[in-house]
Amino acid sequence: MDIITTQPVSSGNSDVFDTLKGFITEVIGEEFMEDLDITPQSSFTKDLEMDSIEIVAFSEKVKTHFGEQIDFTGWLSSMDLDELIALNLDDIISYIQHARH
Repeated sequence: MDIITTQPVSSGNSDVFDTLKGFITEVIGEEFMEDLDITPQSSFTKDLEMDSIEIVAFSEKVKTHFGEQIDFTGWLSSMDLDELIALNLDDIISYIQHARH
């Protein structure tokens, strides 16, 4: 598994964060977004309360958008269940930034 160093959201990371936030909005719906404060530290299961089907839909959007630049599916498949449960947006942002450079 790749070791990822968590970085604060910089201007480049902000673009990725905004893209991922848009995907979350598409998956769970704008009406649910009104009650959520999504930050890079937001976890999918605890903070966003996304179920497995929503997480798969989100993953497909990430794969479609960044597919040629990163192996998102491969990265996720290298994680154990506890790592997947603890996954947050910052982890994904860091992975995308690391994989693209």
